[in-house]
Amino acid sequence: MARTPNYDKHPFVLCGDAEQCAGGWDAIAARLPKAGLLCVESYPGADVGSIAQELARRLAPAEMIDVRELYRPATELRELFASYLTDDRVFGRMNGFTIADYFADGVLEVARDRVEAATSGALTLVIGPGASLLARPGAVLVYADMARWEIQLRFRSSRLGNLGMANETGDFASKYKCGYFLEWRAADRLKKQVWERADFFLDANDAARPLMIAGEVLRSSLARVVRQPFRLVPYFDPGPWGGHWMEEVCDLPKDKPNHAWCFDCVPEENSLVLGFGEKRFEIPAIDLVFSHPRELLGNPVHARFGAEFPIRFDLLDTMGGGNLSLQVHPLTEYIQEEFGMHYTQDESYYMLDAGSDAKVYLGLREGIDPDAMAADLRKAQEGDVEFAAARYVEQWPAKRHDHFLIPAGTVHCSGKDSMVLEISATPYIFTFKLWDWGRLGLDDRPRPIHIEHGLANIQWNRTTKWTRSNLVNQTRPVAEGAGWRAERTGLHEREFIDVIRYWFTGTAPLATGKSVQVLNLVQGEEAVVESPSGAFAPFHLHYAETMIVPAAVGAWTIRPAGKAEGTECAIVVASVRTGEECR
Repeated sequence: MARTPNYDKHPFVLCGDAEQCAGGWDAIAARLPKAGLLCVESYPGADVGSIAQELARRLAPAEMIDVRELYRPATELRELFASYLTDDRVFGRMNGFTIADYFADGVLEVARDRVEAATSGALTLVIGPGASLLARPGAVLVYADMARWEIQLRFRSSRLGNLGMANETGDFASKYKCGYFLEWRAADRLKKQVWERADFFLDANDAARPLMIAGEVLRSSLARVVRQPFRLVPYFDPGPWGGHWMEEVCDLPKDKPNHAWCFDCVPEENSLVLGFGEKRFEIPAIDLVFSHPRELLGNPVHARFGAEFPIRFDLLDTMGGGNLSLQVHPLTEYIQEEFGMHYTQDESYYMLDAGSDAKVYLGLREGIDPDAMAADLRKAQEGDVEFAAARYVEQWPAKRHDHFLIPAGTVHCSGKDSMVLEISATPYIFTFKLWDWGRLGLDDRPRPIHIEHGLANIQWNRTTKWTRSNLVNQTRPVAEGAGWRAERTGLHEREFIDVIRYWFTGTAPLATGKSVQVLNLVQGEEAVVESPSGAFAPFHLHYAETMIVPAAVGAWTIRPAGKAEGTECAIVVASVRTGEECR
């Protein structure tokens, strides 16, 4: 940690000139029509009221329709969605609801008639989630988009409830669950339908500082982004077990009790920022996945997962903190049957750093009694006893660059004084906590425990000997050259992610093959990623930063740069197994 921080918390991809991006409501209104039909489709969470007020002040529409007023009553929506949202604090079920399902029966037809009857030559403004359902040929369509991290911050502040649910003052967990299982999925289905025909896109992350670009500009920009390495905008969050390593390495303000998580490659929730001169246009990173899945993911990966990004990198900081919760992830068949997800959260812990006494809980000890463990977990949940985790779960000393593999069904958690790069599949909320060390969450409430779900998924044969032979530092050399060497460090054969670690003092050659790659600089101050053919500009990657290399990039190289020149650097590179790596 004795280093000058060089972690870039605000990465962006330069895409064009400032003139291509309208900044401020006056400039935005100047590019919009003064007559005809203007539809402002909005992602749930956008401040529709503020956007409508600002546009109406400048465009003076003869008629304005806020489509949220056409939704079913909140009580009816809750009843409609109840079996999919469930009574559980964390888990719901995936479903096929659309934004059209939010509207009361027959109201869309009436509203379309109202739009058709609007005065010729005057402006009709239709706004809100579902506004595009009233668009007719010749209408101008604006899509007001925003990042899910900003939505979550608004959920927490009680400024925002779920779409149509009238629950602004509700608890964060229930609002997040509704977003994750219901409204974000419905909104994404509609976004995919209107993506190609949207005339403009509005950055709605800050209603006081709006930006707008033409649809053709955004679409052409993303077509360039998907052919070069790039980073997403990371975000950091505290937790009951959080530490302080990232505060130093990532140069974070010490305005929170700790920093537990850094999410820096979760396209469903992270942002992608596009630079237009000095202006920064922020969109959800998932927009790139939706618009260019084949180029981004690679054909075999797209064929298997569709327009979903299957690899997640995040950082877990327990330096000066506490143990993570003892947990297990669902087996594939369980997550499919119980929650409607088609793949599960296999993962691994790569140790970016570790204290002298750091350890990882992984697998079960030899000869334990499953019934006794289940009984003790239930007693601990009732508050009768502390759960004796060390009696049942094996502990492994952990040091820097160790790699612990965690296929679904394996009991695990990182211990205190560890800095973990978590490499995993993307269904990231499906964690069954078995024991949380008797502590409260940051909201002073007990965190949700799911013992029965967990017991139904624990693989009881994954004991010490099996874990040592299959999950701990499964490293073997795969290639080497002048100034570099590569070794496979995982993951387990039950996991679809392959991880290769490259050590390099010179230029190391790599290629995407047929899969997207996600990498992190795990040793060294700085490295530069380059195209052998000059297909993209050199990209400088700093310690602990995560980068995405789209499948369309093909060949690329990496070498030490800056203060790291002349030293040995290392990256870990994750991809989806496609069969090519076995040849």
